[in-house]
Amino acid sequence: MTQSLACRRTTTSSTLSLWALALSLPLPALAEFRPLDDGALSGVTGQAGVTIELETRLSIDRFSWTDEGSLNVNGLRLSGQNDTVLDNMKLTIDIAGDGEVLEHGFSEIARRANAGLLAPGNPDVADALAKYSVAGSFGKQFNSGDLVMHLGATDYGNPSSLDDFLRAVDFELAADSVTSTGTGGAATLFSNILLQGYIGPTDLVIRNGGSSTRTLANGNEVSGSELQLDTHFEITNGSLNWDAADVILLFNFAAVGIEGLQIHNRRGDDTLGHFGMANATAKLSRGTSAASGKEGLSVHEVEFRADIDMPVLKVGGTSIGNVQFTDFAITNTTMMVYGR
Repeated sequence: MTQSLACRRTTTSSTLSLWALALSLPLPALAEFRPLDDGALSGVTGQAGVTIELETRLSIDRFSWTDEGSLNVNGLRLSGQNDTVLDNMKLTIDIAGDGEVLEHGFSEIARRANAGLLAPGNPDVADALAKYSVAGSFGKQFNSGDLVMHLGATDYGNPSSLDDFLRAVDFELAADSVTSTGTGGAATLFSNILLQGYIGPTDLVIRNGGSSTRTLANGNEVSGSELQLDTHFEITNGSLNWDAADVILLFNFAAVGIEGLQIHNRRGDDTLGHFGMANATAKLSRGTSAASGKEGLSVHEVEFRADIDMPVLKVGGTSIGNVQFTDFAITNTTMMVYGR
């Protein structure tokens, strides 16, 4: 069997390659990550840490994974809402010193609350002020050699407005269809996929654990050097047609249509600290399966928390009403990925 990926980009930006580079680091390289500090980084860049202002529009005519058959994502596009440029993004990159406090999550909210720009009577603001106040600064404390990337906005608007902060970076993700092909022919799994919303604080951290390892609750052994993802986002309008599938996530039948999809975190018992946004976290590293002894990519400590609204859910072209999920949570999730 052979596997290949084929894609053609019609429009992209070189700055996006920074994210691709971080996500494609070989796992052995993560395990051998060498300690650096801001002094070493400043010798290359001329300053302690790097700030990059981003704007881009990405389109891929077809993304294909080929094994015995092929899975194709057709007409994939990432942009600002209504097919505009995805902009107003600021990426900060730092290599931490020992115990250094760097921007993370909603630390900017804590900084504004401390300055009196936001009322601490708001439970989310009070939580941020308590969570991100560290050693007289605001953020999260890191270890020597940790690579810390924080994605926020270049311009958050009115510094005393939470709405301006939370809606500073808008995005649109769309795809024409997802199809599969094989010896028996071709099938369309999903079509007319559209997601519009806002990107909240997003952090990508490569923890420098050297050659250390640790054992997870399921017995898998993973590297102490790992990539950690933490992101907040909101989907304000989404739609898709579920044409033909055998998927066990939410539905296990075809001819399903979803309109007006919203994903947020404004209801239920786990809203504190999320400012109404959905939250996803995960850690990735080199690992060894306790069950099979196979080495591969470990994806562990995965969490997803959100409320999900589907005001129009169609089956066979007919609406069956409004569907809502409150406190939808995926927790205690671990995956070991390796080749057959």
